[in-house]
Amino acid sequence: MDIQFKYYKYEDNYFFSLLDYKDLTKVSVEEIKNRKGIIYYLNRFSPLNSRKYFTISNPSLLFIKEEGLNLIQLDEFDYRKKVAKWLLDKIDKREIACINTGYPNWKNILDKKTKDKWRVNLLALGDVGSTLAIGLKLLAGDCISEIGIYDRNINRLNRWEHELNQIKDPSCKLKLPKVLPIEKDEIFDCDMFIFSASKGVPAVGSDVKDVRMVQFESNSEIIGEYAKLARDKKFQGIFAVVSDPVDLLCKVVFLESNKDQEGNLDFHGLSSDQIIGYGLGVMNGRASYYAEQSPDSLHFLKEGRLFGPHGEGLIVADSIENYNEEISSYLTEKTINANKIIRSFGFKPYIAPSLSSGTLSIIATIKGDWFYGSTYMKEVYMGSRCRLLDTGIELEQLKLPESLFDRIQETYNRLAVII
Repeated sequence: MDIQFKYYKYEDNYFFSLLDYKDLTKVSVEEIKNRKGIIYYLNRFSPLNSRKYFTISNPSLLFIKEEGLNLIQLDEFDYRKKVAKWLLDKIDKREIACINTGYPNWKNILDKKTKDKWRVNLLALGDVGSTLAIGLKLLAGDCISEIGIYDRNINRLNRWEHELNQIKDPSCKLKLPKVLPIEKDEIFDCDMFIFSASKGVPAVGSDVKDVRMVQFESNSEIIGEYAKLARDKKFQGIFAVVSDPVDLLCKVVFLESNKDQEGNLDFHGLSSDQIIGYGLGVMNGRASYYAEQSPDSLHFLKEGRLFGPHGEGLIVADSIENYNEEISSYLTEKTINANKIIRSFGFKPYIAPSLSSGTLSIIATIKGDWFYGSTYMKEVYMGSRCRLLDTGIELEQLKLPESLFDRIQETYNRLAVII
């Protein structure tokens, strides 16, 4: 039997919900069911524990009571029997976006505009930022119009403006994005802000077990400053976190941007879904590298998945269809320790992270392709496969084996108590 939803209109936008909204105009189902393009499903959750805007990719998402790891675990119940066919068709076309009206400024979502090309602004041109910028300059001409760069070191900023704009192909056939130096006050005049600043990176040869966690305290202070600036600028784009530890820094951005002058949470800052962590792309690259070295693990390239943080707690699954604990544990250990191998050669491991987690994953985000990113699941930024559509973030939902889900839950619980 079909669920009896309530249908609404506000300006040129159409909504449906199980809840009452007295400030919206009621309409008939006939008026909304023939509507082309995006319509909105309205729900109401605490902003602290949920996203403001995301894709309804499965009818089960219309009935969730709270968000968490259930966002990546495919519900076995057949919710398709409860929803009318015209709604199922729109879900299958990814034409339904959920809006959480628990956010006080939820209506600003309705002003979102789709762009063919994005303007991205990049903070800090150290090893990671400069390598990431080179990648975007060379590869993102079809999806990025301009790359704004900012660094507190004026000589470094001038160097990279000159260097990057002097990259040209011999025949001048490639349309490469122009690189523009910007002021700090202009840093959120963009569609995506990329935070790649970092402080306190342990020197090569230092006896540090988890390099990423050493950076947490110093990087938290820096990123908190930009989270507050994003709030002041009423930034509506994507706040991309590339610096370590990405998952925890994402949570810092969310909390700090939503505090008023007295330090109280008012949720007038960035919504949790505006913040994405970019650290898992290189872990997928590293897992693939080691999987390619044996015929026993080669299937990972097509069947495997990764979950969790960029570092300790990462989970590599060799296959979703035929999950093997032994192979998965081997790939997980090799992937987590891959950065130590580069350090043993006497170098900082930043090239693959800059390009796999940074450049290539950011391009995939803009194009609406699948990538590995850390997104908000109730109270934790958790890495998984996802994509960004006009209807918001879509997380890949899978039938996860029980033993694998238990490992993911353990990592989730560990992250939840840190911040």
